[in-house]
Amino acid sequence: MSGGWGTWTGAAARRRRTADEVASAYRGRPVPLPHGQVTAQPSLIAMMVSALGLTGDEQVLEVGTGYGWQTALPARSAAYVVSVERRPDLVDEARLRLARQGIGNAAVVLGDGTRGMPPRADPCPVRRHRLRAFPRVPEPLADQLRTGGRLVQPIGQGGQERVELYERRAHNLAHRRTVTVARFVRLYGAHGYDQR
Repeated sequence: MSGGWGTWTGAAARRRRTADEVASAYRGRPVPLPHGQVTAQPSLIAMMVSALGLTGDEQVLEVGTGYGWQTALPARSAAYVVSVERRPDLVDEARLRLARQGIGNAAVVLGDGTRGMPPRADPCPVRRHRLRAFPRVPEPLADQLRTGGRLVQPIGQGGQERVELYERRAHNLAHRRTVTVARFVRLYGAHGYDQR
């Protein structure tokens, strides 16, 4: 056996962890993440991505990558996805998982997603979604959205939110509808809650 016992047990643990995550997805439950976080349940992520109305030529900004599953979903329907994650270990894990799935039209970057699209990630997104809770849409996210672009965001304090759909108009961000009600973790960053 090449690689020794430690390599084999590490690979087995990763396979088991992945199998448990897949089973959680089929049960429609959130998948636990490091740092006391969880992903949103898969059906909720699917509803949020569906609300974006992607047609295949959009640039999408995602805030909060997690393990990359919620990045992979819009990447199947959009031209390109940039996902911003504030935890270096989750950035590395998401990049690995997306590469394993052969998803080449998504980039995961380390940073503060409340600031919007990172400067090196062009062009600006046409439609975007985010996966953390805050009482209002952070100004940089609204400012970077092109006219006609859509934004899906949980609005609330963290714990029980309304998932709202907005559309960028010429001079403002207009509320279109409430997608659903769900629980989300808080949005942390310069234009969110103070970082822990």
